[in-house]
Amino acid sequence: MDKNTITGLILIFLIFIGFSIYNNARLNKIYNEKITLADSLYKTGNYEKARTEYINALNIKPNQPDIILKLNDINLQLGLVQPDSLNKIVEQQEPEKVPAADLSEPAEGGTASYGIFSASASGSNDFITLENNLLELKISLKGGRIYSARLKEYRTYDSLPLILFDGDSTVFGFNFFTADNKPVQTNDLFFKFPSEERHFIVTDKPQSVSLYLYADSNKYIEYTYTLSPGKYTVDFNANFVSMSGVVAQNQNTITLDWRMYISQKEKSRQSEESYTTIKYKYYQDEVDGIKERSRNEIEKVDIPTRLSWVAFKDQFFSSVIITDRFFQNGTFSSTRLPASEKYIKYFTAEIGVPFVPSNPEPLQFKFYLGPNHFSTLKKEGYELEQIVTLGKNITRWINQYLIIPIFNWLNRYISNYGIIILILTIIIKIILFPLTFKSYQAQAKMMVLKPLVDEIAKKYPKQEDAMKRQQATMELYKRAGINPLGGCLPTLLQFPILYAMFRFFPTSIELRQEPFLWAKDLSTYDSILNLPFTIPLYGDHVSLFTLLMTASTIITMKMSGSTSGQDQPGMKVMMYMMPVMFMLILNNFSAGLTYYYFLANVLSYIQNLVSKRFINQEEILAKIEESKKKPLKKSKWQQRLEEAAKARGINPPKK
Repeated sequence: MDKNTITGLILIFLIFIGFSIYNNARLNKIYNEKITLADSLYKTGNYEKARTEYINALNIKPNQPDIILKLNDINLQLGLVQPDSLNKIVEQQEPEKVPAADLSEPAEGGTASYGIFSASASGSNDFITLENNLLELKISLKGGRIYSARLKEYRTYDSLPLILFDGDSTVFGFNFFTADNKPVQTNDLFFKFPSEERHFIVTDKPQSVSLYLYADSNKYIEYTYTLSPGKYTVDFNANFVSMSGVVAQNQNTITLDWRMYISQKEKSRQSEESYTTIKYKYYQDEVDGIKERSRNEIEKVDIPTRLSWVAFKDQFFSSVIITDRFFQNGTFSSTRLPASEKYIKYFTAEIGVPFVPSNPEPLQFKFYLGPNHFSTLKKEGYELEQIVTLGKNITRWINQYLIIPIFNWLNRYISNYGIIILILTIIIKIILFPLTFKSYQAQAKMMVLKPLVDEIAKKYPKQEDAMKRQQATMELYKRAGINPLGGCLPTLLQFPILYAMFRFFPTSIELRQEPFLWAKDLSTYDSILNLPFTIPLYGDHVSLFTLLMTASTIITMKMSGSTSGQDQPGMKVMMYMMPVMFMLILNNFSAGLTYYYFLANVLSYIQNLVSKRFINQEEILAKIEESKKKPLKKSKWQQRLEEAAKARGINPPKK
């Protein structure tokens, strides 16, 4: 690296730091001004304007507990939320972002608005607990829905119990019209549970609980939940008993209304948000979903065709509803929530369920409430493993049939995931070594020929001699038995594996909360220093594995550059700028990923040193001298061109 390149890199880094400090100071000033103004408005009772200023301040500095508490108080004062509702920060002019009204008590109009179900419009909101060794479900009599789902073997990044969804953050129920045209939403009605027992523990055999929503003593909807030992799946049956004259006869489907707030469970909100989305499987067809990493505030999709399952997934966990038959259609939406909230996104699903009012059959479903673990999901069937983000096409093929089997095999014998990644990297490097060696061999031969190529350039210095210069260079390569693309193609063939690892590590639940060296969690970034400011693109922390990856990349590229004889100033700048750009981008990524890239660079450096011993420069030069004594064999393509020229009466050029 020459002095100018070093100076340029230092200046670029200083500009980043300087801009970050300036921008951070400016934002702090604006934040303080807005808080001062909002506090004064709050004291004088001007709650609406104070609320606007507090929200604007939170857009600059999210997650300020004292400001969130004031906003909650203002929301109560303005009547935007009820005292027992969720503490949510929602702009009044954008109600569709968080449709909290959908989670409230039954609408005004009295119990008569529920027609034959009026007696069920009020009741006792007790809970039933159903649990096995993996899953604890709390089922609410209001709505008969699963009120919360706790995964016993997992915890959040801050060591709290990991609850997929809880309380009033979830809506689940059937929407339909009665024969007298009354709208019914089972989520708002109260079910009955005939037993006094409220806690059921599954041990050696499946356990079921049944709840009843009565229209009258002989007409009711029965919900049955069945949980088996050692399973993340819950069987759910909805049986409409003697309801042929209750449900409107002109309905051939009823709507399954499912809504959920997805809470933050991981350290990096940015990464978790990127992989939090809705997925669905077309009936007897492929899996699709709302695009991950979408920057749109709201994403909506309308599926008019049949579906097999719908999944609300985040980075490492999913809630899935499955049917053995099919859903008629589905309408889904995903809303990105402000960084000031503990929730990341708000999902809605309106799913059409086939229904015959004259003779309703039991509706049979399954819930999968568990981790996005590839092998676990694959055992459940229904192609649920497609929920796991592994890339597409060849990238997914590499992950599914190469990386995951090797990873799982190593995991049988080794418990330290840092060691597993090391061995996995070594195995991959051994598999790729023939390509790596061929690439290095071609680069080394090119370096041996560089003095001869320079002589050709001196022989044909003029621009009009460019064709002659190129022909002479290609003839030199041919006599030496070198393909100019020989060093590039093997390298390009390795890119799918590099990209497959880029997809594999950030969503691999095996790495979640697994420590290694200074990294406390290999599934997220390893911070060795938290900065008092935020550097654009880079972030507010320093990841050591990312720094090691960057340094090793520069060293490896420098070695490759010297081997291939790259001495153009432009190439040298690119050689150092690319690793710096990757450092900025990958600083917020999984420590497991940057650790893998660091190991791959170290092993590449060692492989290059080993390969260098197999390159005999004198042998290559001797081969060229020997080949000069022999006529250069023409390729079949060149022979055909000359034969075609002779047929047209054109004499071929003489050597």
